[in-house]
Amino acid sequence: MADASGTELSDEKEADGERKSKLNPPWDVASKSGKVVISSPLPETLGFYDISAVRRERRDHSADPSLTRFVCTELTRGYFLEHNEAKYTERRERVYTCMRIPKELEKLMVFGFFLCVDAFLYVFTLLPLRVLLALLRLLTLPCCGFSGSRLLQPAQVCDMLKGLILVLCFSMMHYVDYSMMYHLIRGQSVIKLYIIFNMLEVADRLFSSFGQDILDALYWTATEPKERKRDSIGVIPHFLMAVFYVFLHAILIMVQASTLNVAFNSHNKSLLTIMMSSNFVEIKGSVFKKFEKNNLFQMSNSDIKERFTSHVLMLIVCLRNMEQFSWNLEHLWVLFPDVFMVLTSEVAVDIIKHAFITKFNDITADVYSEYRASLAFDLVSSRQKNAYTDYSDSVARRMGFIPLPLAVLLIRVVMSSVKVRGALSYTCVLLFYLGLLTLKVLNSIVLLGKSCVYVKRANMEGKLFQKAQQATASSSAKTPSKGDLTTSIAPSGDSKVNQSPSTPSVPPSSFSVTTQPTPRLDFPSLPSDPSPSVAPHLPPATPSEPEQPAPPLSKEEEEEEEEEEEEAVEKEARDPSALKHRAPKKDLLEIDRFTICGNRIN
Repeated sequence: MADASGTELSDEKEADGERKSKLNPPWDVASKSGKVVISSPLPETLGFYDISAVRRERRDHSADPSLTRFVCTELTRGYFLEHNEAKYTERRERVYTCMRIPKELEKLMVFGFFLCVDAFLYVFTLLPLRVLLALLRLLTLPCCGFSGSRLLQPAQVCDMLKGLILVLCFSMMHYVDYSMMYHLIRGQSVIKLYIIFNMLEVADRLFSSFGQDILDALYWTATEPKERKRDSIGVIPHFLMAVFYVFLHAILIMVQASTLNVAFNSHNKSLLTIMMSSNFVEIKGSVFKKFEKNNLFQMSNSDIKERFTSHVLMLIVCLRNMEQFSWNLEHLWVLFPDVFMVLTSEVAVDIIKHAFITKFNDITADVYSEYRASLAFDLVSSRQKNAYTDYSDSVARRMGFIPLPLAVLLIRVVMSSVKVRGALSYTCVLLFYLGLLTLKVLNSIVLLGKSCVYVKRANMEGKLFQKAQQATASSSAKTPSKGDLTTSIAPSGDSKVNQSPSTPSVPPSSFSVTTQPTPRLDFPSLPSDPSPSVAPHLPPATPSEPEQPAPPLSKEEEEEEEEEEEEAVEKEARDPSALKHRAPKKDLLEIDRFTICGNRIN
């Protein structure tokens, strides 16, 4: 028994010794005993172990912390960016995108700016001529007799209404004293003027958003087919509402111009500095929000309109100041640095805002070429034979730019600043008008050519021809019956139109931009027993191509389709209104054209 217990104790001591030897390296034992003990994996050179390797290994495995070793490690620590190649490639692409934003954005801004110039010059050049032609038709109508069912064409009616609105608002603006308004604004404090200027910007956007709807309601009320003559009385309240709107909007822009004029003429330029700083506050309100492509498109259109309006306001300020200084050109050079500073700050704010919006929302710089192609598509489609609106109205819907109030104010300022007396003055006015007309025609030609190029690059010719075919079919269709209406209504799906250029079934000559539109004489009559599920104004559906038989599905695919149908039925049973409120995906060209001057999330 004693021998057995002794052997067990010796085995336990040997096990403890092996455990301690594993925990304590041989250099620890050597440090305690003062002898150098060599472990087996150390290098051996000519029968002798490398002592420096022992010391190096002892230094590396030392358990005592050292500040010197930490600093040395921080100074000599290495890392490899190539281990995360995708991340840093993406960061580099973001930098390249931010560098491309100014160029692509300014291309869009320049194209949209000249679209606004074209719509604005139309009011001064072609609109008076079109009004004269409409008046000439009215005067010669009793002599020529009634050749048709209409006294005037719808476009001529709209031109007459625009001319009447301009004349009435211009006569009403004579009762508004610009000098009194200027001195009234100048007597206010700087902070109050800053608040007033910001309130005017918000009011201008609201007026632009609602004003085009008022004008469209007037145009449609005046040109829609009427069964009774008494229905034409409804044009009068719409016309009065449109005149009241244009007059109020012109006064609002006049107050904006007066506030800017006060800022330019102040001695310390503090008001001008505060107004410029308000542009940079716009960055804070828009950069850190979530934007989609459609919302960014609406913001870009709004920025184009604001830039053009700023140029017109600077022109009004310069005209008023030059009048006060008896048209001394030296004073123009005094105003030039301030004008340049205001316009440059506007451009800088737009570039910074769009650069960071695209960065935070992972939007590429190529999206601005899509926006430019969309504006070009609007211009080309409005020049077609069966266009449903004038191109200036399409610009107003897209950008929120309504040229009538701004034109009324500019005419008022020019007429009060420039005195026309004598035959020489009238000759200069005539030459100036011919120059504006030449500029308008050249601008329209260049814009139309550029728009055709942009539409071809974006492969939107298919949509362009399809819209023309639909307009031709709707104008040549007969009055549909109730049964045809019920069969022609088809659910709208998410299928997109093929954007590749395709050969239209209608000859290309019918899509020329120089031919006149054909009037639509066969309007569908309302059914005697209308039901809410029938839309009486829809045209008959075009015959679709015969569907090709689908290939036979396998058992697994059939089971998957059955499961998907069951899930859809269960969802519909749980929430019946889910399918009704489900919005289809919209293309960039099919977004709400009547939503302007805002960042509405669709």
